[in-house]
Amino acid sequence: MSVPATAPPGARDPLALAIDRAAGARPIDGNRLEHYPDSPRALEAMLAAIAAARRWVHFENYIIRDDATGQRFADALAERASSGVGVRVLYDALGSFGTGRRYWRRLTQAGAEVRAFHPLLTRHPFDLFARDHRKLLVTDGSWAMTGGLCIGDEWAGDPARGRRPWRDTMVAVTGPAAAALDGAFARIWRRAGAPLPSDELEADPAECGSSTARVVAGAPGRARVYRAVQLLAASATDRLWITDAYLIAPPPLYASLLDAARAGVDVRLLVPGTSDLPVLRDSTRIGYRDLLRAGARIFEWQGPMLHAKTLLVDHRWARVGSSNLNVSSLLGNYELDLFAECNHLTAALAQQFLRDLASSREIVLQARRRFLPARLVGAPATAPSPVPDQPHKRSGYELGAVAVVTVRRVAGGLRRAITSAATLAFASVAVLLVVFPRVMAMVLAAGAFSLALAFGLYTFERRRTRDAGDG
Repeated sequence: MSVPATAPPGARDPLALAIDRAAGARPIDGNRLEHYPDSPRALEAMLAAIAAARRWVHFENYIIRDDATGQRFADALAERASSGVGVRVLYDALGSFGTGRRYWRRLTQAGAEVRAFHPLLTRHPFDLFARDHRKLLVTDGSWAMTGGLCIGDEWAGDPARGRRPWRDTMVAVTGPAAAALDGAFARIWRRAGAPLPSDELEADPAECGSSTARVVAGAPGRARVYRAVQLLAASATDRLWITDAYLIAPPPLYASLLDAARAGVDVRLLVPGTSDLPVLRDSTRIGYRDLLRAGARIFEWQGPMLHAKTLLVDHRWARVGSSNLNVSSLLGNYELDLFAECNHLTAALAQQFLRDLASSREIVLQARRRFLPARLVGAPATAPSPVPDQPHKRSGYELGAVAVVTVRRVAGGLRRAITSAATLAFASVAVLLVVFPRVMAMVLAAGAFSLALAFGLYTFERRRTRDAGDG
């Protein structure tokens, strides 16, 4: 749905300046923002934008699958490329590992340029841990969409099988901030090879709305989103509402959440009840008890995977992007987030947050067990989507859902379980070293030699690059 934007306060206050410096971003005025809390609608909007592109399409995603949804995007991108539109596709080599060469070859044969970000076979060992986790589409430099949505059937849903789509959030941007998002694409495209053609860098869209946005391009070790979120958490006076798919906050950020809750701020965390990565969900649950004691409220989404990454601070600040609030996203990956000062977008995100809570169960310290009506568990938390309405086949976990559950039930014994697993793993390695010393020595030697070779090649290339620059 379209969300008209309103102007932020005119005066530059110290908090805004601090966020600008921490995030390495500047406020960009004159944008129109559109909020997409429904994954199928967001996918349709992206496909429509690709079809309408006349000059170029810049497409970047962590996961692009070779499934029915991925094929729809391949069709749209190939059609534009064969029509003479400049199509550039950047995918992460790890996130899209399961997508075969034939998929990419089809795009290149149509005239698109396709690059893999940080291939797994690389001379740069550090690159293996720095992934391109961003999700971005830009057309003609004047329209862009970013958020948490990847390209796969999980986000489209499967009406024939009664499966609802994953819950995710995207924001479409029209105006000068779209050109800034395109600039972020140009910089990471350059990291993967030659720069973009000069004629794909000249967009200067006119102001078309009254929303102010900051484009925050996260990079390994820069902690831009991390510092901005921590500043916002420390400044919150009314509410701090977080939706996150894999929330394992680093200690300083976790402490900021505790401090805000103890100060009387309405701190609410919405996280998945079921997850594609159960070990991360369990790690999130370990931190529940202290947050609840501080006064925060925690909700677990019931239904398909909750993959959105949003933040609301008071009634002024909103964030939508690709960054999860964990060490990997905040310190290790390339990420892309939009920080907006826009009353209407903030209101739309808050409205969606409350709808999501209606399909969630609250975690509490004391037992107040109340079974969740089946009609509530199965109800979609977003406006109707273009996917035909089919009954959602709930998993066993969803069928056992309750509206309120104690923290002991969901998190009791998790620390012991994790430490027990670590104990077993290290004990197994020790046994293998004792029983098969020669074989294990060869394995360790091969690994050490591979790392030494990779670091040596990296050092040589860095020295050669430096010498060439000096020359």
